[in-house]
Order: sequence, then C-alpha cells, then structure tokens
Amino acid sequence: MTALTLTSAQRRELRAQAHHLEPVVMIGGDGLTGAVTKEAHAALNAHGLIKVRAMIDDRATRDAAFVQLCHDLDAAPVQHIGKLFVIWRPMPEKTKTERDDAKPGPRIVKIVTAAKSANRRPQVKKVRLLGNERVTPGGLVKRAKAPRQKSSKK
Repeated sequence: MTALTLTSAQRRELRAQAHHLEPVVMIGGDGLTGAVTKEAHAALNAHGLIKVRAMIDDRATRDAAFVQLCHDLDAAPVQHIGKLFVIWRPMPEKTKTERDDAKPGPRIVKIVTAAKSANRRPQVKKVRLLGNERVTPGGLVKRAKAPRQKSSKK
C-alpha cells in the first residue's frame, strides 16, 4: 500500500502535538517483530499519533526499522530523532457499540390527547425530548427528577 505523505506545515503541527507524548511502543533488541507491529497498529487506531522508542544501537538498522514500520502500518513518518520515532496515521471511524446506544439522547415521542367532544379525533402531537426530559401522564414535558441531595449536617 502507499505510504502517507505530509507537507512541511502538517509535519510541524504533528511534531508540536507529539512533543508532550510518551513512547507507547518499544522496539527491543530483537528488532522489528510482528508483535511490535501489532502493538503499534493498535496504538495508532487508538491515538492516531504515537511515539516509538527503539532500543537498537545501530543507526542504519534504526533507520530501516523506522521506514519499515511506517510502510507496514500505512502511516506517515513525522520525526526521527535518535532512538525516538513519531508516526501518524488518520484514526479510523469508530463503530457503534451497545454502550453508545444506551446513552440518553434526543428522541421523538407522540403525545395523544383526547378531544373535548366525543365526535372529534384525538390530537396527536410529536415532541422532541432531550435526555433529561420525560412526559407526564397528563401529556406535559418535564425535566426528569434529580435525586434529592442530603444534608451533610445530619
């Protein structure tokens, strides 16, 4: 696959963002292994911008590992200073989970109120409720009741 390329302005911005980061992946004495690539892939999916520390003494081997890691992960090389690599890849879109569906959010509710005359149709009204709102049995929209605060003096 093709490696990402960055402009100098993009690279400068990413270097500034990476300044505060700690290395999340370490390349040990065995060099670039499958486990290291897998961990770097997981870290890029979670963060997008990561630092990698290489415990390799040979400069040429470190350079080759940096290029190979960026190529294997389809990531853009941002910076290589000594034994630290900074790598960036756009974060993938997150998929919905069951937990995301459980959060209260805006929802549409139908409120049906009976007509005053028996010969008329009931009134149907669609109302948008926020996460902290509820519909009373009378058809009114109210905020949900918050738990009552207890006094610390008792």
